[in-house]
Amino acid sequence: MLQIIKSYLTFLWHSKNEHGVHSPFVFDLVTKCFYDKKNYTEYSVLKEYRNSLLQNKNTIEVTDFGAGSRVFKSNTRAINQIAKNAGISSKRAEVLFRLVRYFQHENILEIGTSLGLATAALSLGNKNAKISTLEGCPNTIAIAKNQFQLQNLKNIECVNTKFEDYLKSFNFRLSTFDLVYFDGNHSKKATLAYFELLLPTISNDSVWIFDDIHWNAAMEEAWDNIKKHPKVKVTIDTFQWGIVFFRKEQEKEHFVIRM
Repeated sequence: MLQIIKSYLTFLWHSKNEHGVHSPFVFDLVTKCFYDKKNYTEYSVLKEYRNSLLQNKNTIEVTDFGAGSRVFKSNTRAINQIAKNAGISSKRAEVLFRLVRYFQHENILEIGTSLGLATAALSLGNKNAKISTLEGCPNTIAIAKNQFQLQNLKNIECVNTKFEDYLKSFNFRLSTFDLVYFDGNHSKKATLAYFELLLPTISNDSVWIFDDIHWNAAMEEAWDNIKKHPKVKVTIDTFQWGIVFFRKEQEKEHFVIRM
């Protein structure tokens, strides 16, 4: 906990809003997407999705292949508590929706479905997109699948798999991803492994989002390694997320942005 507090204070010290951004590309992203105040109708769907989970007091046995949980001491967990403590926040779900809407991503990979709160935001951002979402726990992804059906989200393919197994067997020559949302295993080793395995899929317009980059010191080290990679051009630290762009025409630059 002390590590997170220290990291957040450092973030606040270095962070800027749109007035401290001199890159036209990043300035437009911040002003037209991050700080977009429009009340989109899709937000009501996201709210309904979340409320449905928050009202569900049933328990499931969770199979956790990742870095574990700071909140839960047992793998038997109530669905409403998973949604409350482990799911993406309402604010960040809306930002994720706006990011997909802004860039109009068509082929999206999510690593870590959980209950599908973030998946729904990805789906609603572009209903013509194809969303592939990976989840290691069969009981968790079953809940997400049911929620997708209830909300009529038809552009989502759910894959129950260990993340590394899927990425190692995937034929990247036949398909690439415009957006990858990394929200599965919050460990340095796994994050960097997924990063390397997915590098063959990048295009000039690819956007990668890493969740919980300040989860612990090891995740901060992983984020530093990603920022320094020669193929990475622009990075944005929003504290919760690390956002990566591969635009060859851009000078290598890092931004710390308050959201």
